Amino acid sequence: MDIRYSSRVAEVIESTTTQFIAECYELYGLPPFGALVKTAAPPLEIFGVVAQAGTAGVEPGRRPIARGKDEASEEAVYQSNPQLVQLLRSEFTVLVIGHTQDGEVRQYLPPKPARIHAFVHAATPGEVKQFSGSFDFLSLLVRASVQTPPEELIAAVLREMGRVQPDPHAFLVAAGKELTAFLANDYQRLRAVLGKIRYGTPSSKH
Repeated sequence: MDIRYSSRVAEVIESTTTQFIAECYELYGLPPFGALVKTAAPPLEIFGVVAQAGTAGVEPGRRPIARGKDEASEEAVYQSNPQLVQLLRSEFTVLVIGHTQDGEVRQYLPPKPARIHAFVHAATPGEVKQFSGSFDFLSLLVRASVQTPPEELIAAVLREMGRVQPDPHAFLVAAGKELTAFLANDYQRLRAVLGKIRYGTPSSKH
């Protein structure tokens, strides 16, 4: 099953109004960079995008050691060391870009953060289409304070959203026009984002 659209992928382990961190249930079971995900904060559903991800040892400050010198493949490393699944964890940071209440999409920060231990789900194609019906969320991405370069995140989000659109090319063109308004005074940044939106997108050659 495609991790983008599977039912439940992770659990919130740290949360603020603007972002939350989620730990995956399966090692390396990370949603794609830029993917739309959601979590419940009754009566709301909070939506955000994957802004950073990684895998590290469970114990802070203790790095994993190399184990594959005499193994034929990476898979063999895990087969010979089954305890690694318990010693490593994959987690990702989600930048909050909106919420829904009573089925209505609101592309601004929710009144309260996600709960610790709340389940994190990958958004379905239908939810992505509904959420991306407006580009108001771009204002949050443009002003985001994240470790990842904002230009990379904005482009990844739009590419991911474009995958489920009836006309991906038209969607990305419309998104580019909206970005032009947000970044009218920062041409170099705008150019960087637009270039990354086109890169690797099948519809970019039409």
